[in-house]
Amino acid sequence: MELDLAQVRAFVAVAGTRHFGHAAAELSLTQQALSKRVARLEELLGVRLLERGHGTVTLSPAGEGFLEPARRALAAADAAVTAARSAESPLRVDVWGHLYDPARTVSEVVGGGPPVDLGRARDLPAVLSALLRGEVDAGFGRVHRTGVARQDALARRVVRLEPVDAVLGAAHPLADAAQLRPDDLRGSRLLFPAAADRLEFLRCFADRFGIEDRAEGVNLGAGHLLDRLRADPAAFTLFPADARLPDVPGVRSVPLADPTPLYAWSLVWDEQARHPRLGALLQRLAEAGRARRWLEYDPARDWLPPDDAAALPPDNKGTSPIREHRGHEGR
Repeated sequence: MELDLAQVRAFVAVAGTRHFGHAAAELSLTQQALSKRVARLEELLGVRLLERGHGTVTLSPAGEGFLEPARRALAAADAAVTAARSAESPLRVDVWGHLYDPARTVSEVVGGGPPVDLGRARDLPAVLSALLRGEVDAGFGRVHRTGVARQDALARRVVRLEPVDAVLGAAHPLADAAQLRPDDLRGSRLLFPAAADRLEFLRCFADRFGIEDRAEGVNLGAGHLLDRLRADPAAFTLFPADARLPDVPGVRSVPLADPTPLYAWSLVWDEQARHPRLGALLQRLAEAGRARRWLEYDPARDWLPPDDAAALPPDNKGTSPIREHRGHEGR
């Protein structure tokens, strides 16, 4: 009997989540495709593995017996794939959060270093799921809690803390300020460049600084977002200070301070399937962080969402030198 590992992986995902919809999202499949894979596996084995009720999924006795050997088979297959990869193969790194230009940080450190094959993923859950399936070697972007099962099995390192600017249309009452405090924005409308559930940093900022007026949108790129700002004199959004923005007249970027919000960029990977070249990339990111002061953080001066602050190494949780802020001048 030849088992199809894709079908086995589908069963293990459902067994882990006890929910077809959640398992389908974890594997980036439609629920219909996932159900077909499980049904074909049950047909091949000649037994029912899952008991399906009204909104519930439980393991049958056969499913209970099959689950752990199935997990070991998948782990062995993943280990075989890892072992077969040459140490000379490029490091596959998927980035997400494209509006904030995550690739620029990785691109700054890969020249002359390990070969890296950069890919673009839809969002963080897609990257986490790809990592757990062994389809990519690492991900780069902002990491936060998601509904992806086994996220805690992945390793994470914060590699850059980037100051955040307020971006406003020229008609906004605060647009001519040389610098703003986050509290100054309390009466303004925060524009979300996409659905709010995909922009956890903006939600944390709004909750922390009392921004009650929030407007979601569709991510049609930075140009579309800036056009929305120009058309709404009460609106603002947030942007990492060194991210590239289109040169759009009538839009200004104003540094934030007291406290300075920081956007935490992280590398995430599966330590159990560690690519031979990952260590070299981590080393180059650490060297760049020291040379360019990417990891300066003083809780008396800066603001991070609590989960980001908790993810910092111990030596990054105290006082650091005064940062030279580099914002977008005169947009």
